[in-house]
Amino acid sequence: MPMDSKDKNKDKNIEKNKQFIASFGFAATGIKTVFQEERNMRKHVLLGVLAIIAGFVFRLHQMEWLWLLLAVFLVWIVEIINTVFENVVDMFTDFHFHPIGKKIKDMAAGAVLMTAIFALVVAAIIFIPRIYTLLTNWL
Repeated sequence: MPMDSKDKNKDKNIEKNKQFIASFGFAATGIKTVFQEERNMRKHVLLGVLAIIAGFVFRLHQMEWLWLLLAVFLVWIVEIINTVFENVVDMFTDFHFHPIGKKIKDMAAGAVLMTAIFALVVAAIIFIPRIYTLLTNWL
């Protein structure tokens, strides 16, 4: 019995869902891999989680949460991208030094540094006044 177009679309939707679930699994594996293999990623995650906990402790307002979460997730994302660049360079150079490979790795590391500085500035703007108020009230 031939399938009508409605049945074909139904099969495509099932296939798309399978692909979405598979894609989600691949992405989760990638995040797990970068977390396991990159010491700096583990540091960034720890510091990000501490910043989020501090956000709960200091009862941030909605806009402060948005800035804090933007800064934290940007650091995590850029660290993942940095790791991708490092792995691609290593793959193409077979782990041998190449001046262009070094430039690529240095620029990617610079992007992480700039993002981390941005996160520190956001954290300072949000938390320093609160910590100052807390200390002046305590003393």
